Amino acid sequence: MKVLVIGGGAREHTLVWKLTQSPRVSEIFVTPGNAGTAQLAYNLDISPTDIEALAQAARDNRIDLTVVGPEAPLAEGIADQFLIRGMAIFGATKKAAEIETSKVFAKELMQKYNIPGAGSASFADYNQAKEYVSQQTAPVVIKADGLAAGKGVTVAETIPQALDTLASIMEAKVFGAAGDQVLVEEYLSGREMSAFVFTDAHTVVTMVPACDYKPVFDGDLGPNTGGMGSYSPPYFYGPDLAQVVAETIMRPTVKALYEEGRPYKGVLYGGLMITKNGPRALEFNARFGDPEAQVILPRLKTDLLEIMIAVVDNRLDKINVEWSQYACVGVVLASAGYPDSYQTGFPISGLDDLDDNILVFHAGTRAGTGTGQVLTSGGRVLTIVAMGKTIAEAREKVYANVPRIHFEGVHYRQDIALTKRGK
Repeated sequence: MKVLVIGGGAREHTLVWKLTQSPRVSEIFVTPGNAGTAQLAYNLDISPTDIEALAQAARDNRIDLTVVGPEAPLAEGIADQFLIRGMAIFGATKKAAEIETSKVFAKELMQKYNIPGAGSASFADYNQAKEYVSQQTAPVVIKADGLAAGKGVTVAETIPQALDTLASIMEAKVFGAAGDQVLVEEYLSGREMSAFVFTDAHTVVTMVPACDYKPVFDGDLGPNTGGMGSYSPPYFYGPDLAQVVAETIMRPTVKALYEEGRPYKGVLYGGLMITKNGPRALEFNARFGDPEAQVILPRLKTDLLEIMIAVVDNRLDKINVEWSQYACVGVVLASAGYPDSYQTGFPISGLDDLDDNILVFHAGTRAGTGTGQVLTSGGRVLTIVAMGKTIAEAREKVYANVPRIHFEGVHYRQDIALTKRGK
Protein backbone atom coordinates (compact mmCIF):
# COMPACT_ATOMS: atom_id res chain seq x y z
CA MET A 1 0.00 0.00 0.00
CA LYS A 2 0.99 3.58 -0.65
CA VAL A 3 0.37 6.01 2.22
CA LEU A 4 0.25 9.82 2.31
CA VAL A 5 0.94 11.50 5.67
CA ILE A 6 -0.13 15.13 5.96
CA GLY A 7 1.97 17.45 8.12
CA GLY A 8 5.55 18.40 8.77
CA GLY A 9 6.21 18.12 12.51
CA ALA A 10 7.65 15.55 14.89
CA ARG A 11 4.22 13.93 15.26
CA GLU A 12 4.18 13.28 11.51
CA HIS A 13 7.77 11.99 11.50
CA THR A 14 6.71 9.58 14.27
CA LEU A 15 3.69 8.44 12.23
CA VAL A 16 5.91 7.87 9.17
CA TRP A 17 8.47 5.97 11.27
CA LYS A 18 5.76 3.72 12.72
CA LEU A 19 4.05 3.12 9.37
CA THR A 20 7.34 2.04 7.76
CA GLN A 21 7.30 -0.91 10.19
CA SER A 22 4.20 -2.34 8.51
CA PRO A 23 4.98 -5.08 5.97
CA ARG A 24 2.03 -3.85 3.89
CA VAL A 25 3.48 -0.37 3.32
CA SER A 26 5.39 -0.04 0.06
CA GLU A 27 5.84 3.75 -0.18
CA ILE A 28 5.10 6.77 2.01
CA PHE A 29 4.69 10.37 0.87
CA VAL A 30 4.66 13.32 3.30
CA THR A 31 3.33 16.84 2.79
CA PRO A 32 5.36 18.91 3.45
CA GLY A 33 7.52 16.75 5.74
CA ASN A 34 10.95 17.72 7.08
CA ALA A 35 14.58 16.57 7.00
CA GLY A 36 13.69 13.55 9.14
CA THR A 37 10.78 12.29 7.05
CA ALA A 38 12.93 12.73 3.92
CA GLN A 39 15.09 9.84 5.17
CA LEU A 40 12.09 7.47 5.25
CA ALA A 41 9.63 8.83 2.70
CA TYR A 42 9.10 11.19 -0.24
CA ASN A 43 8.47 14.78 0.82
CA LEU A 44 6.03 16.76 -1.33
CA ASP A 45 6.07 20.55 -1.06
CA ILE A 46 2.34 21.03 -0.48
CA SER A 47 0.69 22.94 2.36
CA PRO A 48 -1.32 20.74 4.78
CA THR A 49 -4.36 22.97 4.16
CA ASP A 50 -4.22 23.01 0.33
CA ILE A 51 -6.88 20.32 0.02
CA GLU A 52 -7.18 20.45 -3.79
CA ALA A 53 -3.44 20.00 -4.25
CA LEU A 54 -3.35 17.22 -1.64
CA ALA A 55 -6.20 15.37 -3.34
CA GLN A 56 -4.44 15.72 -6.70
CA ALA A 57 -1.18 14.43 -5.20
CA ALA A 58 -3.04 11.45 -3.73
CA ARG A 59 -4.49 10.69 -7.16
CA ASP A 60 -1.20 11.20 -9.03
CA ASN A 61 0.72 8.93 -6.65
CA ARG A 62 -2.04 6.31 -6.42
CA ILE A 63 -2.29 6.67 -2.67
CA ASP A 64 -4.28 3.94 -0.89
CA LEU A 65 -4.61 5.69 2.48
CA THR A 66 -4.13 9.30 3.59
CA VAL A 67 -3.29 9.97 7.27
CA VAL A 68 -3.90 13.44 8.70
CA GLY A 69 -1.46 14.61 11.38
CA PRO A 70 -2.31 18.22 12.36
CA GLU A 71 -5.62 19.85 13.24
CA ALA A 72 -5.74 22.60 10.59
CA PRO A 73 -6.59 20.32 7.60
CA LEU A 74 -9.30 18.59 9.68
CA ALA A 75 -10.77 22.01 10.51
CA GLU A 76 -10.80 22.79 6.78
CA GLY A 77 -12.76 19.60 6.05
CA ILE A 78 -10.09 17.52 4.33
CA ALA A 79 -11.69 14.24 5.42
CA ASP A 80 -15.04 15.28 3.92
CA GLN A 81 -13.41 16.28 0.62
CA PHE A 82 -11.45 13.04 0.32
CA LEU A 83 -14.50 10.93 1.17
CA ILE A 84 -16.58 12.74 -1.47
CA ARG A 85 -13.89 11.76 -3.97
CA GLY A 86 -14.00 8.12 -2.78
CA MET A 87 -10.51 8.31 -1.28
CA ALA A 88 -9.67 6.53 1.99
CA ILE A 89 -8.57 8.89 4.76
CA PHE A 90 -7.75 8.48 8.47
CA GLY A 91 -9.05 11.59 10.21
CA ALA A 92 -12.21 13.16 11.58
CA THR A 93 -14.75 14.97 9.41
CA LYS A 94 -15.17 18.73 9.81
CA LYS A 95 -18.31 18.36 11.95
CA ALA A 96 -16.70 15.72 14.17
CA ALA A 97 -13.47 17.75 14.48
CA GLU A 98 -15.46 20.66 15.88
CA ILE A 99 -14.85 19.04 19.26
CA GLU A 100 -11.37 20.58 18.88
CA THR A 101 -12.01 23.57 16.63
CA SER A 102 -14.64 25.07 18.96
CA LYS A 103 -14.12 24.90 22.71
CA VAL A 104 -17.62 26.34 23.16
CA PHE A 105 -19.13 23.50 21.12
CA ALA A 106 -17.11 20.93 23.09
CA LYS A 107 -18.28 22.40 26.39
CA GLU A 108 -21.93 22.44 25.32
CA LEU A 109 -21.65 18.81 24.17
CA MET A 110 -20.13 17.81 27.52
CA GLN A 111 -22.87 19.58 29.45
CA LYS A 112 -25.63 18.03 27.35
CA TYR A 113 -24.31 14.48 27.81
CA ASN A 114 -23.11 14.84 31.42
CA ILE A 115 -19.43 14.36 30.61
CA PRO A 116 -17.49 15.64 33.65
CA GLY A 117 -15.58 18.90 33.16
CA ALA A 118 -15.03 22.34 34.65
CA GLY A 119 -17.84 24.80 35.25
CA SER A 120 -17.82 27.52 32.58
CA ALA A 121 -19.50 30.37 30.74
CA SER A 122 -19.00 31.40 27.09
CA PHE A 123 -19.09 34.89 25.58
CA ALA A 124 -19.08 36.47 22.14
CA ASP A 125 -19.35 40.01 23.59
CA TYR A 126 -16.20 41.51 25.13
CA ASN A 127 -17.99 43.75 27.63
CA GLN A 128 -20.17 40.93 28.92
CA ALA A 129 -17.11 38.70 29.30
CA LYS A 130 -15.25 41.48 31.10
CA GLU A 131 -18.10 42.03 33.52
CA TYR A 132 -18.37 38.30 34.25
CA VAL A 133 -14.62 37.85 34.81
CA SER A 134 -14.52 40.87 37.15
CA GLN A 135 -16.93 39.04 39.45
CA GLN A 136 -14.93 35.78 39.59
CA THR A 137 -12.39 34.59 42.13
CA ALA A 138 -8.86 33.86 40.92
CA PRO A 139 -7.38 31.69 39.60
CA VAL A 140 -9.60 31.58 36.51
CA VAL A 141 -9.05 29.94 33.12
CA ILE A 142 -9.53 31.92 29.88
CA LYS A 143 -9.75 30.01 26.58
CA ALA A 144 -9.97 31.26 23.00
CA ASP A 145 -12.78 29.33 21.31
CA GLY A 146 -10.96 28.35 18.13
CA LEU A 147 -7.60 26.88 17.09
CA ALA A 148 -4.60 28.73 18.52
CA ALA A 149 -1.70 26.27 18.01
CA GLY A 150 -1.92 25.04 21.59
CA LYS A 151 -1.43 28.54 22.99
CA GLY A 152 -5.02 29.74 23.43
CA VAL A 153 -5.44 28.77 27.10
CA THR A 154 -4.34 30.97 30.01
CA VAL A 155 -4.57 30.14 33.70
CA ALA A 156 -4.83 33.63 35.18
CA GLU A 157 -3.53 33.82 38.75
CA THR A 158 -5.20 37.21 39.32
CA ILE A 159 -8.33 38.93 38.01
CA PRO A 160 -6.27 41.77 36.42
CA GLN A 161 -4.27 39.12 34.53
CA ALA A 162 -7.54 37.48 33.44
CA LEU A 163 -8.86 40.81 32.17
CA ASP A 164 -5.61 41.50 30.28
CA THR A 165 -5.86 38.04 28.68
CA LEU A 166 -9.48 38.69 27.74
CA ALA A 167 -8.55 42.00 26.11
CA SER A 168 -5.69 40.47 24.13
CA ILE A 169 -7.92 37.66 22.83
CA MET A 170 -11.17 39.54 22.13
CA GLU A 171 -9.97 43.10 21.47
CA ALA A 172 -6.38 42.85 20.21
CA LYS A 173 -7.24 39.57 18.40
CA VAL A 174 -3.86 37.95 19.11
CA PHE A 175 -5.36 34.65 17.90
CA GLY A 176 -7.43 36.21 15.11
CA ALA A 177 -10.92 34.80 14.57
CA ALA A 178 -10.17 32.04 17.12
CA GLY A 179 -10.88 34.71 19.74
CA ASP A 180 -14.31 35.77 18.47
CA GLN A 181 -15.69 33.77 21.38
CA VAL A 182 -14.10 32.92 24.71
CA LEU A 183 -14.73 30.34 27.37
CA VAL A 184 -14.24 31.34 31.01
CA GLU A 185 -13.75 28.25 33.18
CA GLU A 186 -13.31 27.45 36.82
CA TYR A 187 -9.78 26.45 37.74
CA LEU A 188 -9.40 22.74 38.48
CA SER A 189 -6.46 21.48 40.52
CA GLY A 190 -4.99 18.01 40.31
CA ARG A 191 -2.79 16.04 37.95
CA GLU A 192 -2.97 16.80 34.26
CA MET A 193 -2.71 14.07 31.63
CA SER A 194 -3.56 13.20 28.04
CA ALA A 195 -5.82 10.25 27.15
CA PHE A 196 -6.13 8.88 23.61
CA VAL A 197 -8.42 6.43 21.83
CA PHE A 198 -8.75 4.95 18.35
CA THR A 199 -12.38 4.86 17.23
CA ASP A 200 -14.42 4.03 14.13
CA ALA A 201 -17.44 5.82 15.70
CA HIS A 202 -18.69 2.56 17.23
CA THR A 203 -15.79 0.69 18.79
CA VAL A 204 -13.47 2.64 21.12
CA VAL A 205 -9.96 1.29 21.78
CA THR A 206 -7.96 3.06 24.48
CA MET A 207 -4.29 3.83 24.00
CA VAL A 208 -1.60 4.20 26.63
CA PRO A 209 -1.81 7.71 28.17
CA ALA A 210 0.86 10.41 28.49
CA CYS A 211 1.72 13.62 30.32
CA ASP A 212 3.04 16.64 28.43
CA TYR A 213 4.72 19.89 29.48
CA LYS A 214 3.43 23.09 27.88
CA PRO A 215 5.37 26.00 29.54
CA VAL A 216 8.72 26.75 27.93
CA PHE A 217 10.89 26.75 31.08
CA ASP A 218 11.64 24.30 33.90
CA GLY A 219 9.18 24.27 36.75
CA ASP A 220 6.32 25.06 34.37
CA LEU A 221 7.41 28.69 34.09
CA GLY A 222 7.13 31.01 31.12
CA PRO A 223 4.65 31.16 28.23
CA ASN A 224 2.81 28.12 26.91
CA THR A 225 4.21 26.34 23.87
CA GLY A 226 2.99 23.53 21.65
CA GLY A 227 4.74 21.19 24.12
CA MET A 228 8.31 20.88 25.45
CA GLY A 229 8.32 17.18 26.27
CA SER A 230 6.23 14.26 27.47
CA TYR A 231 6.33 10.83 29.04
CA SER A 232 4.22 7.67 29.11
CA PRO A 233 2.72 6.23 31.22
CA PRO A 234 1.85 8.82 33.91
CA TYR A 235 3.22 7.91 37.35
CA PHE A 236 -0.26 7.96 38.85
CA TYR A 237 -2.12 6.01 36.15
CA GLY A 238 -3.39 2.50 36.91
CA PRO A 239 -6.13 0.10 35.74
CA ASP A 240 -8.83 1.61 37.98
CA LEU A 241 -8.27 5.16 36.73
CA ALA A 242 -8.01 3.87 33.15
CA GLN A 243 -11.47 2.32 33.45
CA VAL A 244 -13.03 5.47 34.94
CA VAL A 245 -11.51 7.66 32.20
CA ALA A 246 -12.76 5.31 29.47
CA GLU A 247 -16.26 4.83 30.91
CA THR A 248 -17.02 8.40 32.04
CA ILE A 249 -15.20 10.54 29.46
CA MET A 250 -13.78 8.95 26.30
CA ARG A 251 -16.50 6.44 25.35
CA PRO A 252 -19.40 8.79 26.26
CA THR A 253 -17.82 11.54 24.12
CA VAL A 254 -17.59 9.29 21.05
CA LYS A 255 -21.19 8.20 21.66
CA ALA A 256 -22.35 11.82 22.13
CA LEU A 257 -20.81 12.86 18.81
CA TYR A 258 -22.55 9.94 17.11
CA GLU A 259 -25.89 10.92 18.70
CA GLU A 260 -25.39 14.47 17.41
CA GLY A 261 -24.99 13.22 13.83
CA ARG A 262 -21.23 13.75 13.88
CA PRO A 263 -19.80 10.20 13.78
CA TYR A 264 -16.17 10.40 14.89
CA LYS A 265 -13.48 8.31 13.18
CA GLY A 266 -9.78 8.55 13.90
CA VAL A 267 -7.88 9.49 17.05
CA LEU A 268 -9.67 11.33 19.85
CA TYR A 269 -7.47 13.04 22.43
CA GLY A 270 -8.79 14.09 25.82
CA GLY A 271 -6.85 16.61 27.89
CA LEU A 272 -7.80 15.65 31.45
CA MET A 273 -7.35 16.86 35.02
CA ILE A 274 -7.38 14.12 37.64
CA THR A 275 -8.98 15.93 40.59
CA LYS A 276 -9.74 14.68 44.09
CA ASN A 277 -13.30 14.13 42.79
CA GLY A 278 -12.17 12.07 39.80
CA PRO A 279 -11.15 12.80 36.20
CA ARG A 280 -12.48 15.92 34.46
CA ALA A 281 -12.15 16.77 30.77
CA LEU A 282 -10.38 20.09 30.10
CA GLU A 283 -10.48 19.88 26.30
CA PHE A 284 -10.57 17.51 23.35
CA ASN A 285 -8.40 17.33 20.24
CA ALA A 286 -9.21 15.57 17.00
CA ARG A 287 -5.81 13.96 16.39
CA PHE A 288 -2.63 12.69 18.03
CA GLY A 289 -0.92 15.14 20.35
CA ASP A 290 2.53 16.55 19.72
CA PRO A 291 4.77 15.73 21.65
CA GLU A 292 2.59 12.91 23.06
CA ALA A 293 2.60 10.90 19.81
CA GLN A 294 6.38 10.66 20.11
CA VAL A 295 6.11 8.71 23.41
CA ILE A 296 2.92 6.76 22.64
CA LEU A 297 3.60 5.33 19.18
CA PRO A 298 6.97 3.78 20.16
CA ARG A 299 5.01 1.75 22.76
CA LEU A 300 2.53 0.42 20.15
CA LYS A 301 3.21 -3.23 19.29
CA THR A 302 0.33 -3.70 16.83
CA ASP A 303 0.73 -2.70 13.17
CA LEU A 304 -0.45 0.95 13.00
CA LEU A 305 -1.53 0.60 9.37
CA GLU A 306 -3.82 -2.33 10.26
CA ILE A 307 -5.45 -0.24 13.01
CA MET A 308 -5.98 2.72 10.66
CA ILE A 309 -7.48 0.56 7.93
CA ALA A 310 -9.80 -1.04 10.49
CA VAL A 311 -10.98 2.43 11.56
CA VAL A 312 -11.62 3.46 7.95
CA ASP A 313 -13.48 0.20 7.24
CA ASN A 314 -15.57 0.27 10.47
CA ARG A 315 -14.10 -2.98 11.81
CA LEU A 316 -11.97 -1.79 14.71
CA ASP A 317 -13.68 -4.42 16.87
CA LYS A 318 -11.73 -7.07 14.92
CA ILE A 319 -8.29 -5.69 15.87
CA ASN A 320 -6.35 -6.66 18.99
CA VAL A 321 -4.28 -3.59 19.92
CA GLU A 322 -1.23 -4.37 22.09
CA TRP A 323 1.18 -2.09 23.92
CA SER A 324 4.71 -2.41 25.32
CA GLN A 325 5.08 -2.31 29.09
CA TYR A 326 8.19 -0.16 28.68
CA ALA A 327 8.07 3.52 29.62
CA CYS A 328 8.93 6.28 27.16
CA VAL A 329 10.29 9.82 27.68
CA GLY A 330 10.61 12.54 25.03
CA VAL A 331 12.43 15.89 25.29
CA VAL A 332 11.86 18.71 22.79
CA LEU A 333 14.80 20.77 21.56
CA ALA A 334 13.62 24.26 20.63
CA SER A 335 15.01 27.40 19.04
CA ALA A 336 16.08 30.30 21.25
CA GLY A 337 13.15 32.69 21.70
CA TYR A 338 10.44 30.10 21.04
CA PRO A 339 7.41 30.39 21.42
CA ASP A 340 7.91 34.07 20.53
CA SER A 341 10.23 35.26 17.75
CA TYR A 342 13.20 33.07 16.85
CA GLN A 343 15.78 32.68 14.08
CA THR A 344 16.20 29.63 11.85
CA GLY A 345 18.74 28.22 9.40
CA PHE A 346 21.31 27.04 11.98
CA PRO A 347 23.23 23.80 11.32
CA ILE A 348 22.41 20.89 13.69
CA SER A 349 25.33 18.75 14.87
CA GLY A 350 25.51 15.56 16.93
CA LEU A 351 22.67 13.60 15.30
CA ASP A 352 25.13 10.79 14.48
CA ASP A 353 26.60 10.76 17.99
CA LEU A 354 23.71 9.17 19.86
CA ASP A 355 23.41 5.83 21.66
CA ASP A 356 21.66 2.89 20.03
CA ASN A 357 17.88 2.82 20.44
CA ILE A 358 17.62 6.60 20.90
CA LEU A 359 14.87 7.90 18.64
CA VAL A 360 15.10 11.33 16.97
CA PHE A 361 11.89 12.78 15.56
CA HIS A 362 12.33 15.92 13.45
CA ALA A 363 9.96 18.89 13.55
CA GLY A 364 11.43 22.23 12.46
CA THR A 365 14.23 20.92 10.24
CA ARG A 366 15.19 21.07 6.58
CA ALA A 367 18.08 19.83 4.49
CA GLY A 368 20.56 22.50 3.39
CA THR A 369 20.60 23.00 -0.37
CA GLY A 370 23.35 20.93 -1.94
CA THR A 371 25.06 20.21 1.40
CA GLY A 372 22.89 17.56 3.05
CA GLN A 373 23.46 19.41 6.34
CA VAL A 374 20.36 19.42 8.55
CA LEU A 375 19.30 22.98 9.44
CA THR A 376 16.75 24.39 11.87
CA SER A 377 13.53 25.70 10.30
CA GLY A 378 11.06 26.11 13.16
CA GLY A 379 10.42 26.80 16.83
CA ARG A 380 10.31 23.20 17.97
CA VAL A 381 13.20 21.54 16.17
CA LEU A 382 13.56 17.93 17.39
CA THR A 383 12.09 15.48 19.90
CA ILE A 384 14.63 13.08 21.42
CA VAL A 385 13.01 9.89 22.77
CA ALA A 386 14.18 6.93 24.85
CA MET A 387 12.46 3.84 26.25
CA GLY A 388 13.24 1.98 29.46
CA LYS A 389 11.84 -0.52 31.93
CA THR A 390 10.90 2.44 34.14
CA ILE A 391 10.30 6.15 33.59
CA ALA A 392 13.50 6.88 35.54
CA GLU A 393 15.52 4.61 33.23
CA ALA A 394 14.03 6.13 30.07
CA ARG A 395 14.62 9.63 31.46
CA GLU A 396 18.26 8.87 32.28
CA LYS A 397 18.85 7.54 28.76
CA VAL A 398 17.29 10.51 26.99
CA TYR A 399 19.11 13.14 29.05
CA ALA A 400 22.43 11.34 28.52
CA ASN A 401 21.98 11.97 24.79
CA VAL A 402 20.25 15.35 24.52
CA PRO A 403 23.43 17.40 25.26
CA ARG A 404 25.22 15.75 22.34
CA ILE A 405 22.97 17.56 19.88
CA HIS A 406 23.74 21.21 19.23
CA PHE A 407 22.52 24.16 17.19
CA GLU A 408 22.85 27.86 17.93
CA GLY A 409 20.52 28.87 20.78
CA VAL A 410 19.31 25.31 21.46
CA HIS A 411 16.93 25.25 24.42
CA TYR A 412 15.26 22.37 26.25
CA ARG A 413 13.64 21.72 29.59
CA GLN A 414 15.69 19.65 32.00
CA ASP A 415 12.80 18.47 34.18
CA ILE A 416 10.72 16.33 31.79
CA ALA A 417 9.39 13.27 33.72
CA LEU A 418 11.45 14.32 36.74
CA THR A 419 8.61 14.83 39.21
CA LYS A 420 5.08 13.63 39.50
CA ARG A 421 2.73 15.94 37.64
CA GLY A 422 0.23 17.97 39.58
CA LYS A 423 0.26 20.34 42.54
